[in-house]
Amino acid sequence: MNDSSAHARKPAAGQSLLRSNAVQTLLAFGALIVLVVGFSIASPNFLQFDNIVGILLATTVNGVLGLGVTFVIISGGIDLSIGTVMTLSAVMTGVFVTNWQLPLPIGILAGVLTGAAAGFVNGVVIAKLKVPSFIATLGMLNVAKGLALVISGLRPIYFNDTPAFNDLAMGSAFGAIIPGFDVPNLVLILFGAAIIASLVLKRTILGRYTFAIGSNEEATRLSGVAVDRWKTVTYAVCGLFSGLAGVLIAARLNSAQPSLGLGYELDAIAAAVIGGTSLSGGEGTILGTVIGAFIISILTNGLRILSVPQEWQTVVTGSIVVLAVYLDVVRRRRREQA
Repeated sequence: MNDSSAHARKPAAGQSLLRSNAVQTLLAFGALIVLVVGFSIASPNFLQFDNIVGILLATTVNGVLGLGVTFVIISGGIDLSIGTVMTLSAVMTGVFVTNWQLPLPIGILAGVLTGAAAGFVNGVVIAKLKVPSFIATLGMLNVAKGLALVISGLRPIYFNDTPAFNDLAMGSAFGAIIPGFDVPNLVLILFGAAIIASLVLKRTILGRYTFAIGSNEEATRLSGVAVDRWKTVTYAVCGLFSGLAGVLIAARLNSAQPSLGLGYELDAIAAAVIGGTSLSGGEGTILGTVIGAFIISILTNGLRILSVPQEWQTVVTGSIVVLAVYLDVVRRRRREQA
């Protein structure tokens, strides 16, 4: 009788989680629509094609970083190193392609794998050495920042001899098909990465264990799951997306800037939280993170068009993140009381 009751409760809990994720995603999408309509009314320049492309480009790197950190946050952790790991990955791409004159595909692979390696180290330190994720990734933030400066010799690495690299990011496959619709390839890469991340999170054993660890790590361990191993994989996946973001930002700027990257982690985490990923773990969607990334980009762009000072833009963004976290706390409290 007790077993049947337990089985009866599991689907209800799962359905409740699905409804919660759906509601949070819809709320984020509603906020996105409100921002678009509001800024369109406030300024006729907002919906101009060039400005829309600018918003899409601004969302790309932040969005890719957000995809990776969503996995970590759902698992109940945090990764503060994604911004500087992105920078280190960009620098390593520059070293392979420019300094060592290796083929571009090898350089791109090196950049992505650099991010994955940094994420793997984070995972080992957190899962095996039991260092809190906040401290471990804060340490990696400084390690990656220092390595990027040392390896680059404190100087930017330019890809002037590899024009195909910039074309890969800023060229337009759409523009070749639809004249005048020159949306950069970076945007297509973001959506492609989001689709892959969503499939991994929803359809694979990694995704199922990520949610399980974030919901109740001890219960997951007692059920026979190798929690430490899967937690390490989760951080490695986050690092992989950071590496991809490093390649993308290097291609967009046509250079690897060793001092760039610090602060990107805050926008990426904010995108995930605004999109409904719970900092308590166990909840979140890739679609919500992408919407959250667009909310941040549109908010920043709209405030800039309205000539709002930079410092106040930061205040507004920070306030929205605090509000999103508060709403998540209220939502969880109500669900526990129901």
